[in-house]
Amino acid sequence: MIKEINTERLILRPWQESDAEALYKYAQDPAIGPIAGWPPHTSVEDSLNIIRTVFAAPETYAVELKQTGEPVGSIGIMFGDGLHSVEMQENEAEIGYWIGKPYWGQGLIPEAVRRLMQRCFEDLGINAIWCGYYDGNTKSRRVMEKCGFRFHHTEEGKTSPLGDIRTEHFMKMTKEEWEELK
Repeated sequence: MIKEINTERLILRPWQESDAEALYKYAQDPAIGPIAGWPPHTSVEDSLNIIRTVFAAPETYAVELKQTGEPVGSIGIMFGDGLHSVEMQENEAEIGYWIGKPYWGQGLIPEAVRRLMQRCFEDLGINAIWCGYYDGNTKSRRVMEKCGFRFHHTEEGKTSPLGDIRTEHFMKMTKEEWEELK
């Protein structure tokens, strides 16, 4: 993982233990995690544990606002050898993301996703990128559409990390499709 990735308004950087309070501030909101399949954080200690475990994975980044220096969300690239929600082929990856509710609708996550798409295709030798969203998560679907992903397939009866049964939709972009968008 590289130290940090800059976009116009963001710094994508590794999570640090000192980010636990900021993470908890946004990840405790029940409007954020459950729609993406994870439980709201219950304490600063819970958030610290997530930083030490889940967010310690390679290519997992805090979404930090350049203007304030505060991490307000998370984004990451997941490969076929780790926990992921789609069956990926070799040289494919999945991008996952979330952002705190006060920052919804500002185009920040599409900005971050586009930059990680570039990282995947130009730096990591990825041939295709997947994104998935659960039924009802229209905001996440909209991010994917804005970034040029195309619908691939739907899987019904999937057990989410919360243990409930959901329908998940998958979108995909190949390197060739990305080249045409540039």
